[in-house]
Amino acid sequence: MEIGVLVSGGVDSSVALHRLRDEGAGRLRAYYLKIWLEDELASLGECPWEEDLSYVREVCDSLEIPLEIVPLQREYHDRVVSYTIEELRAGRTPSPDIFCNQRIKYGAFHETVGDSVDRIASGHYARVGEVNGECALLKGVDPVKDQTYFLSHLSLEQLQRCLFPIGHLPKSEVRTLAHQYELPNRDRRDSQGICFLGKIRFDDFVEFHLGERPGIIVERETGTTLGSHRGTWFHTIGQRRGLGLSGGPWFVVGKDLDDDVVFVSHQEQLVANSRSEFDVDRLHWIGSPPGPGVDITTKLRHGATVFQCSLTIDPLQPTGHVTLDRSDAGVAPGQFAILYDGDRCLGGGVIR
Repeated sequence: MEIGVLVSGGVDSSVALHRLRDEGAGRLRAYYLKIWLEDELASLGECPWEEDLSYVREVCDSLEIPLEIVPLQREYHDRVVSYTIEELRAGRTPSPDIFCNQRIKYGAFHETVGDSVDRIASGHYARVGEVNGECALLKGVDPVKDQTYFLSHLSLEQLQRCLFPIGHLPKSEVRTLAHQYELPNRDRRDSQGICFLGKIRFDDFVEFHLGERPGIIVERETGTTLGSHRGTWFHTIGQRRGLGLSGGPWFVVGKDLDDDVVFVSHQEQLVANSRSEFDVDRLHWIGSPPGPGVDITTKLRHGATVFQCSLTIDPLQPTGHVTLDRSDAGVAPGQFAILYDGDRCLGGGVIR
C-alpha cells in the first residue's frame, strides 16, 4: 500500500510519520504542501515555510523517507483564500481551516498525486472507525486537541482514504514520543491561527485585501459612541481583544455594514446578547444524516466546549434549525456548527 504522509514541520505530523514507519504500514512518501500566501504576502511578516521545510527535510532524512514538495498556491487562492476574503467582506465569520482540509489536503492534493497514493496520512487529532457498518469520523481522544471540527466537511470517499496515526493519543504523549524519537522539532511550539497565514498577522492580511473603512464603536444598550474602528471586517462576534476601549471588558455583539458600525456590550450585558437558537445552511453529512431520536451535540468552534442540542432538518433543503441547551455569546453568521453523535462527527452547516 502506498501512503502519502502530509508533513508540515510540526511535531504532530513528524510523530505520525515516525509511527507509520515503525509499524511498517506501507510504502511511505512524505509530502509538503506549499501554499501561495507564503510567497505572495511575504512582505507582511515572517513566513515560516523555509523553517518548516528545513525541519521536514531533517525528519525525512533521518527516517530515510522520500520527500516531495507539492506547489498548491493557485488552488489555495481559488478554493480557500478567496472564500475567506468574501466572507469577511460580507460581515460573516469564515472558517478557512475546514475548507483547507476538504478542498486542499484531501482535495487538490489527491487530485495532484492521483492513484499513486492509496491512503493519505496526517497528524490530525482524529480517528477513523466504523459505526453501523459505515466508515465514520471519530473524535481524537484528547478533548482539547480534537480536530474533527476542521475535518467535518470531508466526504465519505475522502474519509475512507484517511489515516490519523496519532488520533488515539493525548498531546502530552505525542510530545513524549517526539523526545523518545529524538526528533529535531521535538520542542517546537504548535502553530496557532488560520492555516494559511503562518506568522502573518490576521489584521495585516485583511487590510491587504480589503483595506480600511473607518467607523464607530457603539454600545448597543445605550447607543453611546465609545470609540472608532478601522473596518467592520477586522472584528467578529464574540471578540474581546483589540477593541481599544476602556472600562471593559467589552465584547462585539453585532455589526452594521451599511453604516460601518461595530456594536459592543459590556460583560454584564452579555447574556442578553447571547443566542440559543439559529438556522444552519448548506448542511453536509459524512455518510448518513442522523435519524430520529439521536442524541446530538454540537461544537460552535474548535476546542473542548460541546453543547447539547436538538436539530430539525428541512426534508427538502440542506438546511436546519438548531436549539442549544444553553446560550452562547459567540454565535456568528458564517461560523460553522458541527454536529456529533457521541464521538462520531456527523458533519455540520453554516450558521445564518
